[in-house]
Amino acid sequence: MVKLNKLPKIYLTTVFLILYAPIFYLIYYSFNSGGGMSNFESFTLEHYAAVFEDKRLIIILINTVVVALLSALISTAIGVLGALAITFTRNKSMRKAVLSLNNILIVSPDVIIGASFLILFTMIGIKLGFISVLISHIAFSIPIVVIMVLPKLQEMSPSLIDAAVDLGASKRDVLTRVIIPFIKPGIFAGFFLALTYSLDDFAVTFFVTGNGFSTLSVEIYSMARAGITLTINALSGLIFIITVALVIGYYAISRKTKSALVGVRK
Repeated sequence: MVKLNKLPKIYLTTVFLILYAPIFYLIYYSFNSGGGMSNFESFTLEHYAAVFEDKRLIIILINTVVVALLSALISTAIGVLGALAITFTRNKSMRKAVLSLNNILIVSPDVIIGASFLILFTMIGIKLGFISVLISHIAFSIPIVVIMVLPKLQEMSPSLIDAAVDLGASKRDVLTRVIIPFIKPGIFAGFFLALTYSLDDFAVTFFVTGNGFSTLSVEIYSMARAGITLTINALSGLIFIITVALVIGYYAISRKTKSALVGVRK
């Protein structure tokens, strides 16, 4: 019989195999000199070279990164303000109502959100393209940031604010020197999660993108419909490697920050 203390390890191993095996299979065949994923002929980098030689693909990559960064920055700023408003609203009914509306947006299907934005932009005359994609990404990222920041605000003791006020701090000082530093981990978590959602989103972007503008998710979908090529494997492999590098870099910076804080306290 399997010991109970080994069940979590077996479960995690199984989950990771299911999630990562197809990704590594895809990356493995991105180095195949053959034209498909049925037989590995020999090692080559020609599919990666094809990615970098495709100027249109490079432009789409830049578009995707610009939209992701801008939407993450703007949604983080708005989401922090929203979380502060929810936390410090005295009317409990109003606070619960706003929080419920925020949560509904998170669980709403992307197809419904995308179709709603398409109808909205058509009604008010906004041309589908960069602006429509950016607005849509900001909109669905704000609730995510709010959810990430709220727990940190709830952890903060009201006595910290009271002490700052007693020492003569203005409302601006309380916000910039007490509240923001305390909830900074939640702000960073919300920013990176919003960035990831923007880079990953397909359903909403598919509805609101125009003929002259595209993102990687929509482009990969279009390429796959025309026929699976190993260029898609190479592109997906590059995206995966960059994502892993960003995650490792984020954790490395977080650990250094924590170590520095511990050293200062000592």
